[in-house]
Amino acid sequence: MGTSTGRVFLLRHGETEWSQTGKHTGRTDIELTERGRDRAVATGALLPRLRGTSEPPALVVASPRIRARVTAELAGLHIDRIDDRLAEWDYGEYEGVTTPEIRETVPGWTVWTHPTPGGETAEQVTERADAMLADARSHLDAGDVVLVGHGQFSRVLMARWIGMSAGGGQHIAMDPAAWAVLGFEREAPQLAATNVTPALAG
Repeated sequence: MGTSTGRVFLLRHGETEWSQTGKHTGRTDIELTERGRDRAVATGALLPRLRGTSEPPALVVASPRIRARVTAELAGLHIDRIDDRLAEWDYGEYEGVTTPEIRETVPGWTVWTHPTPGGETAEQVTERADAMLADARSHLDAGDVVLVGHGQFSRVLMARWIGMSAGGGQHIAMDPAAWAVLGFEREAPQLAATNVTPALAG
């Protein structure tokens, strides 16, 4: 694959009450907290600095969940398309449950290493991520692509971008209202930046 002119920018939605308390949030549509809304506005100001231009991206795609769509709007992005493939990992029976609560009956459980009963498998999430990345890559000759979504799934996208399994996402941080940049070093896919937030950017 030749070197593309564009890069892929990942934006995780801002804070919600569930993300603040560690509850797994997949299908549930939940609003941003006030702090989440404020951070979404602040993180939008980082994008021109990360991209090196104030020109609009070639394409902005968002998860259908309201927390992602509102984050995109507050960040000053015009959403070109809503895509179900950007939805968060489906946690099945663990929806709304914290990891410590799950570990009361499944010691050592993590979404990266254990099943999610009634939810998605790592293989299903991988298939979704690979399809989303292939779609994004097809637009890079026109410029940058922004994908607005969720924490765990964005970490899967980063892992898959550099050829790791979905489980590799556990080694990559992605806080609420954070950016990640998927780029290239010549032809090699590269994580050019990860977990960039207004607080860290200064």
